[in-house]
Amino acid sequence: MEPPQHRAEGAGPFTTRLTYHRPEGGTVVWESRLARKRGALSVRDPGGTVATSPTADTQALERLRRLNSVASVAFFLGGILFALGAAVAQFGSGDPAESASIYFVGGLFFNTGGYTSLLQVLNAPRHVPGSGALATADWRWWGYEPMRLDWLSTFVLFAGTLVFGVNLLDSFLQGLSVQQTNRLIWAPDVIGCVLFLISGHLAFVEICHRSRLCLRSRSLGWWVVAVNQIGSVLFMVSALAAFTRPATQSLVNADIANWGTLCGALCFSLGAALQAFERP
Repeated sequence: MEPPQHRAEGAGPFTTRLTYHRPEGGTVVWESRLARKRGALSVRDPGGTVATSPTADTQALERLRRLNSVASVAFFLGGILFALGAAVAQFGSGDPAESASIYFVGGLFFNTGGYTSLLQVLNAPRHVPGSGALATADWRWWGYEPMRLDWLSTFVLFAGTLVFGVNLLDSFLQGLSVQQTNRLIWAPDVIGCVLFLISGHLAFVEICHRSRLCLRSRSLGWWVVAVNQIGSVLFMVSALAAFTRPATQSLVNADIANWGTLCGALCFSLGAALQAFERP
């Protein structure tokens, strides 16, 4: 006998948590992030004891481990390289090409981490409708599922890394006017930061199961999202400070731009290190 659905939670049209009654008593809870990151469900027995129960098969769990490792390593290295690029820009020789080259390589790691995060969503175990169970789907390299909050969050994140790539490529261009610099380099930078902030907010919604922010200090996933969102805020501060003023043909504040990037990048590296432990 399949347990009937007890309660669905989420924000707007998105469902991020489902609670089922078990025929023998207790409940089974499917949570979007727990299922796709750890391949597990939360089980409460009739006595009230709560435990995390892995229900995906061994192959699916190993798939989740590999994808999580690739994503965390990619974001960690991308963050380290962005921090290094900012440090070179602030304390180095002053050659823009030097820091731009470091940023570009870091951006490739961010691209890899963003796409791998999307693969985690596409290939994670799915909950079986009407029951408290998980099923392993076939491997996919791409999919379009905008009504899944986890897909939407990671897709926006991946899109943000690609927009940052445009910014990083254009930074190698020479002889640009102030207007061209703001249009080709600064504008993609700001757009990428906005996408990162949107992705982080959607990730908070997935964890909190509501549109308002919440505090879950005992949740590793919450800390991963929170640290990364702080990094996104610092990236946005850096981007706004990097606007080139037409009147003076100089940045609004080069120090804030460099330090914002450096500190934000270190936040992403820290978030990636925490993410390495959020696995089956």
